[in-house]
Amino acid sequence: METDRRDFLIQGAGALAGVALLPGLDTFARTIQDDYPVAIIGTGRQGRAVAAELQKLGARIVALCDNDAPRLRSGGRRVKDAKTYDDADKMLATEKSVEAVFICTPTHQHRALVDACIAAGKHIYCEAPLAHTVEDAKAIASAARGSSKVFQAGLLARSNPVYSLARSFYRTEAFLKLVSMRAQNSRKDSWRQAASTAERQARLDWRLHEATSTGLPGEWGTHQFDVFHWFSGKYPVRIHGNGAVRVWDDGRKVADTVNLALEFDQGECLEYQATLGNSFGGRYEVLHGVNSAFKLAWSHGWMFKEADAATQGWEVYANRQRFFNDEGITLIADATQLASQNKLKDGVGLPHDSLYYGVSDFLTSCQEGKAPKTGASEGFRATLVGIAAHRAVVEGGTIEISPDDLKEA
Repeated sequence: METDRRDFLIQGAGALAGVALLPGLDTFARTIQDDYPVAIIGTGRQGRAVAAELQKLGARIVALCDNDAPRLRSGGRRVKDAKTYDDADKMLATEKSVEAVFICTPTHQHRALVDACIAAGKHIYCEAPLAHTVEDAKAIASAARGSSKVFQAGLLARSNPVYSLARSFYRTEAFLKLVSMRAQNSRKDSWRQAASTAERQARLDWRLHEATSTGLPGEWGTHQFDVFHWFSGKYPVRIHGNGAVRVWDDGRKVADTVNLALEFDQGECLEYQATLGNSFGGRYEVLHGVNSAFKLAWSHGWMFKEADAATQGWEVYANRQRFFNDEGITLIADATQLASQNKLKDGVGLPHDSLYYGVSDFLTSCQEGKAPKTGASEGFRATLVGIAAHRAVVEGGTIEISPDDLKEA
């Protein structure tokens, strides 16, 4: 009898969690049409990461393209059956069977490649930020809007099951009302690439050149700012920034350490810090609410409840972790299913990188004709905020963002 009662309570708790928490019971079992034909343009670090996730998902990588010969050879070794091209136009003209193209090149090269892929009638996954200038970002969004094919921006939070889970709490009593926001990205990395010639070095170090780089706020911040855009449904109205070359004094002009304050229309503020000089703390976002706070770290997430917040029934069975004097309720995707099997602890942390879920969602959109999780409009607005934040750092001042700035046309 006691066992039956306990099982009932667990199932009841799971049902509550299912209503309030779950992004869907198919979180870990992603399947796509076998041998779906795709191509990748850009076989650097990100292109190779995309290739690895596509192979996990069962897509068929028909072609790889890069105008850097060493990187193209490296990509070819990882995807042995793919044909390799050093020219995107030639690849698109030759590989007619390709349904979708992943654009993983340096940011400033995206616009021309998006135009070429749209003209060739392909679905497009374009890494974020969409472009290094507002003009190019607007052009990309406009072209995507005029296409009948799927266009997804590579902003991964919106596909991340843990982030979806946290967002399901955001407008409930569990969080109640936004108080403040904070985020950081700390990684000790010079952003310099190894190259045998000065010409190749210059090409590979595009993130360090003022003409082509959106700096830490654009290349990293864009992805994290979009977390707050998605949760709150808002975009900042002004950005204060400063930054400097604190560590890598090698002649670069692009700051390796930045500090930003992004202000929203009702006084909410996002404090953001990023550096290439130290790795402590890594990458995460924090949202403080009246009843709880979320800490989101891409593969993991936690909810920290206030002492005066009401207790919910499902919390009895929630997994917890201790952080100094605070106890965090671990945000676990598919909690209902795991709770019913007494395996909640097995679900701590995602089994795949965030990229896996973004790529999977894109392929599903292509095959089923669904709207993408992160379309061109969201990609444009996040890119604009990243560019404005970089400008605030470069100018060491304040950049205003008006509603008209956020319009694509």
